[in-house]
Amino acid sequence: MIVLKATQDKVLAALQAVAGIVERRHTLPILANVLIRKSGSSLELTTSDLEIQVRTTAELGGDAGDFTTTVGARKLIDILRSMPSDQTVSLTVNGSKLNLQGGKSRFTLQTLPSDDFPLVQEAADFGPAFSVPQKTLKSLINQVHFSMAVHDIRYYLNGILFVAEGKSLTLVATDGHRLALASAELETEIPKQEVILPRKTVLELMRLLKDGKGEEENQPIEMRFAGNQAKFSFSGMEFVTKLVEGKFPDYNRVIPKNHKFNVTLGRTTLLSSLQRAAILTSEKFKAVRLSFEPGLLSIASSNAEQEEAKEEIEIDYGGDLIETGFNVTYLMDVLQNMSQDMVSIDLNDSSASALITIPEQSGFKYVVMPMRI
Repeated sequence: MIVLKATQDKVLAALQAVAGIVERRHTLPILANVLIRKSGSSLELTTSDLEIQVRTTAELGGDAGDFTTTVGARKLIDILRSMPSDQTVSLTVNGSKLNLQGGKSRFTLQTLPSDDFPLVQEAADFGPAFSVPQKTLKSLINQVHFSMAVHDIRYYLNGILFVAEGKSLTLVATDGHRLALASAELETEIPKQEVILPRKTVLELMRLLKDGKGEEENQPIEMRFAGNQAKFSFSGMEFVTKLVEGKFPDYNRVIPKNHKFNVTLGRTTLLSSLQRAAILTSEKFKAVRLSFEPGLLSIASSNAEQEEAKEEIEIDYGGDLIETGFNVTYLMDVLQNMSQDMVSIDLNDSSASALITIPEQSGFKYVVMPMRI
């Protein structure tokens, strides 16, 4: 039986859509595989890591009929990547193996039984479905993802807080040292939801969501939530994930208010100065000292070898002298994930957190705690 017969680019695109969650090394060997289900002329591809499951359906030719198996996802992708994009490839059944052929190249791949593939047990009762444009959700994720914790013992920080209420959708991420918040106003009301999406889910959504022009720009993503699961449907794909259980910190208490001083300056100018100063920071602390004085921002760094860097930027500022220190990586992260020309920094004093915002865009806030230098 010919399972599929199509050009390399079509087959590769379908496989890459689901293969992002597949780990090369796993305690269960079958989790390195993709589940292939053929029903009539339609082909369904599914991958799982026991907590996330991704599925897509594609029309990739081949014989009509029913068939199911599992085969190594990464091996299949690596082979396809080595072939020309316009090369016609075919996958045929050969007993307990699959034969992949393209031009004069032939590969024989071992399979594992589809009955052994551990599908994620979906919740029996998902809440009401609601949709937002893919571009909107991807934009919000892009603005906050870098503030997620990595392997933090406070497991609820290893992800993004997703808050939907009325016509507002807000995403929040924090690692305890900095916090990013991005919100957007939607055209339709959505049911109240407050869940924590795991880090791996967030990164996979970033990879899969469309933010293109024209029709792609407004393609919706449909979302449904259960007690400990979320289901996303978009672009012919279905994405099921476990949620992080736990209480996310009260982010509104962390955001500074009633600032005494404000500076607005060019984003690229500030980023370039920080990148140069970062070269001479110590590997462990990554600290830079910022000095705000009337008309001037000074950025300084040093390291254990007693090397020093100093940058100066002319600014429109007439307040008191404020000298404060920050982890330069935290400052560069936020600036690199913006596209706007200008950035605004609000400060109270040398020991207080800084609030970074985008002028004329109230939906974004970034809070970074100071460092002692």
